[in-house]
Amino acid sequence: MPETHASSRSSNSSRRWLIALILLVVLSALLWWYWPAKVQPQDARRWGDDGPVPVRMGQVSQGDFPIELKALGTVTAFNRVDVRPQVAGELTKVLFEDGQRVKAGDLLAVIDPRPYEVALQRALGLLQENQAQLTNAELDLARYRGLYAEDSIAKQTLDTQQALVNQYRGALKSNQAAVAEARLNLEFTQVRAPIGGRLGLRQVDAGNLLSSSDALPLVVITQTEPISVLFTLAEGELPEVLRQFRGGQPLPVEAWDRSERAKLAEGVLDSLDNLIDTATGTVKLKARFANAEELLFPNQFVNVRLRVEVRREALLIPAAALQYGASGTFVYVIDEQDKVQVRPVAVGPSDGQLTLVEQGVALGERLVLEGTDRLRDGSPVEVMDASGEQAQATAKAKDDA
Repeated sequence: MPETHASSRSSNSSRRWLIALILLVVLSALLWWYWPAKVQPQDARRWGDDGPVPVRMGQVSQGDFPIELKALGTVTAFNRVDVRPQVAGELTKVLFEDGQRVKAGDLLAVIDPRPYEVALQRALGLLQENQAQLTNAELDLARYRGLYAEDSIAKQTLDTQQALVNQYRGALKSNQAAVAEARLNLEFTQVRAPIGGRLGLRQVDAGNLLSSSDALPLVVITQTEPISVLFTLAEGELPEVLRQFRGGQPLPVEAWDRSERAKLAEGVLDSLDNLIDTATGTVKLKARFANAEELLFPNQFVNVRLRVEVRREALLIPAAALQYGASGTFVYVIDEQDKVQVRPVAVGPSDGQLTLVEQGVALGERLVLEGTDRLRDGSPVEVMDASGEQAQATAKAKDDA
């Protein structure tokens, strides 16, 4: 029995070793079958250190280049009015909607006019009474003059009557002023827009008692057409702006949204402050916008672009082609043999996409945009587009050859 048991265990152990060996052979075959193809020697040379470096290129172009100064600005209404009642009384009618556009003189609200109509009638009555007294006093004065000429009355009686006439005339002027004041107060019961613009939100409802000393206005009017934008520039940028502005040259100004993706409006520089802020070294400027589409909103933050000059037929390069080194700015120029040359350049302003070049390159020259990490003066390059399809097609053509 023990010998039989030992023989069985030896047989099972042999089977396990056999199965393990078969699995190892199968796994080796699978690895050999699916292992990636080796890189061909010519491919290694093509993309290695000894072959041409794949790069993307751009060209030197020519065109008009606007020189712009950028700043952060705040939209400000040219005029802003808090509409308040000029007489006290009950608000009986509200004749506007929130956000409505109004013109100067439009009727906005009505205050109960009855107390002011009564006051006007009282003033008119007193005026009429004093007019009658003055007429009678003037007739008596004429009689006294005739009697005095006949030496029938004393001079004192004539003088007294003259003084009475003057007194009534003065009272009549006060009555006329009281009537004018009563008429004006009655007119003030109709609250009208003092300026044209856009209304804000209504602050008071009909039925409330109003007075000129109320903390809240009835409504606020802001003038949005035209509208202004306040912004600041560094004092170092001021001389070029002053030269153009004081020479009578209108300087265009553009207002862009926060992300600088959408242009909101175009205007012109309207005025400059008369001093520089010593704490920040900046000066305030104001631009004027017609704002016909009302895309500019009071207190809105915008990005401002002030155009001070347009350089005509300037040499322009893609901003990505410009490189920076210890000796200054330079570019990699691709020659006819597809080799690069390190070329120092003198550059001017840039808009983020194009850079103005003062000297160092010629129109139509090819420049390296991407792939500069491995480049040296005289390095061979292979031009490819953004997806690398051009380089792959060239490599395939060389392999087929």
